Amino acid sequence: MEVRDQCVASAGRAIMDLIQSEWEPLSHWELDQRLDRAVEEMIEADLMAQAQSSSVVTQESQQEDLKPLQQPPEKGTSAYESEHRAQAAEAAEANPAVQHITNLLQRSSSNHSKTRLSGRARLSLSHTVLLSLTLLYKRISYRNVSANFHLEKGNIHRIFFSFCDRVIALQDQLIKWPTGQGEVHLLPFSSWLGHNEGLEERGLPKVLGVLGDTSIPIRLPTGKPECESDPSEAKRLKNDLDPDSWLNLELVINGDGRFIYCHISKGSEKDRGRALLEMLQQNPEMVPPGTCLIADVGYPLTGQILTPFSAGRSPQENLYNRSVGIHLGRFEQALADLKQRFQKLRYLDMGNYDRAKVVVLTACILNNVFLDMGDVTKGLIAQTTKEDVTEEVTDDAAGVAMRDTVVNLLYSTLEAETH
Repeated sequence: MEVRDQCVASAGRAIMDLIQSEWEPLSHWELDQRLDRAVEEMIEADLMAQAQSSSVVTQESQQEDLKPLQQPPEKGTSAYESEHRAQAAEAAEANPAVQHITNLLQRSSSNHSKTRLSGRARLSLSHTVLLSLTLLYKRISYRNVSANFHLEKGNIHRIFFSFCDRVIALQDQLIKWPTGQGEVHLLPFSSWLGHNEGLEERGLPKVLGVLGDTSIPIRLPTGKPECESDPSEAKRLKNDLDPDSWLNLELVINGDGRFIYCHISKGSEKDRGRALLEMLQQNPEMVPPGTCLIADVGYPLTGQILTPFSAGRSPQENLYNRSVGIHLGRFEQALADLKQRFQKLRYLDMGNYDRAKVVVLTACILNNVFLDMGDVTKGLIAQTTKEDVTEEVTDDAAGVAMRDTVVNLLYSTLEAETH
């Protein structure tokens, strides 16, 4: 009898726990994220259905889209939303960055409309730029932007990615490798030495750019695991992250901090520097004689890319690492500035790799636009412990010889100045 009562009580507690878990209110942040994911799934299904429709229907819909909008105002919105959008348009026109990007897009030879981007709402281009920059500047949900701009979340999704597509169409103009003499901004290999001119004649190269990478975390395609209910699983994921939970962003910055090369790949793709190396092998003139790229440990040492020693074992190597470290520090600052300006890159809550790549590339292109404007944002460099590089990197003989030459020149010059 007593055992039966215990079983009944245990079953009752289980039922109460189940009811509580089902009816317990979600947090504001979790509710926003679940709603946004539901909207994204509906939009993806809608896009897939559109892609399967016939070309005739597509052409008819495009022609219909170009006609003047003649829709009755939505119930209870006309006066208020008209006033709100007028205020938003004034704010967009008063924002120098919005106006600069708007003018840039209007001058582009894109196939997109000159006056608006896609979406059911007919927004001015400047208003659309303001909306899109708002999404990039902050880690903010479509739901919050929908409330601020008085637009449907699905419509905001279409407007934002149409904006990204148009910005990406300018990639070749805004992220390009320097070719002409006026485009090249070379830096001295060692800024603390006052005799660089003579050293360059003896073989000390100038720095064309700094190569490096960073990880952009994204949501897993299958959704976030429920780690709170399984502490052991949470610990395992912390120590062994799924490679599909981030993107690899590889960049080369020049002396001005501009991006002159950008490559984005999945976290599972272990091709650190491979794409750039293939480009350099096919186009060796990209790094002219007397110049080099600087990269961190883990990248291949070649005749065009110089890397530091993994651990300085002598005064000569430590001196060389000190010079290289100054350039690597400039790269870390450029990454911190990028993530400070576009805080959405700190975590992309989207499980679609292609969409996440579009957002990251858009931010990199716009970063150069802001630098061209003289708009500088300083981010705080994260103090993280460097992970041990486990990938096997084969050093090129020409790279070893070039690094040895640089090491000897730096040390001999320092000795001459101290005696």
